[in-house]
Amino acid sequence: MSDAARKAARGLNRDFGELAELQVAKKAPADFVSAADLKSEQVIFEALSKARPGYGFLGEERGMIEGTDKTHTWIVDPLDGTTNFLHAIPHFAINIALQRDGAVVAALTHNPATNETFWAEKGKGAFVNDKRLRVAARTRMDEAVVATGIPFLGHGQHARFLKELHQVSQKVAGVRRFGSAALDLAWVAAGRYDAYWERDLSAWDLAAGVLLVTEAGGTVATADGGDDVVASGSICAGNTEIQRQLLERLRAAT
Repeated sequence: MSDAARKAARGLNRDFGELAELQVAKKAPADFVSAADLKSEQVIFEALSKARPGYGFLGEERGMIEGTDKTHTWIVDPLDGTTNFLHAIPHFAINIALQRDGAVVAALTHNPATNETFWAEKGKGAFVNDKRLRVAARTRMDEAVVATGIPFLGHGQHARFLKELHQVSQKVAGVRRFGSAALDLAWVAAGRYDAYWERDLSAWDLAAGVLLVTEAGGTVATADGGDDVVASGSICAGNTEIQRQLLERLRAAT
């Protein structure tokens, strides 16, 4: 997984450098970003297929490819934070998870811009590069920094989000929206954020981060307090106490 991500990252970093020039020149780089997305997924697909022939592959760009091994599936987002990438903002990630018999057992989130690799194996802990991760220890909402995602054009329920933001923002030290669900969850695992919530996400946004947070000692549920985060597309994650309090604020918004 690490080898595949780093191979794809080299291409993304090259494209990012060119994109920064395009952005400065005020050209329209959307097609360029689509090509970067596709190239990244192709590199990852080829590397993972060579390493584990027969595994299934669920990618943001190519959808589901059934493998001969029905127990294993890769879940891949080749470029999470596309809008950041599009605007030459160095905050984006490659997201890879391995699902075995329906449960995520290995996860990797790599930020090409900072060369940070967040990774976890079920039962073995979570790490950034070679450093062990633990979720933040804060227990007071008024000391917590919480991350979220804001619904954008044609996506999500904006009115519901505004109600939730009103309930949360008046209770916490700060709310952040950096534009990459993959890195939001990795940063919860690293203790940089105290908690994170968002709705209307996809499996490739969430699968790796769920394992990162839980292996770092955190708690994960849907934004409504349910269990099946990856299937639901919504999440509320943090250390046990802050996550519980955040869920209470989200419930108060309904």
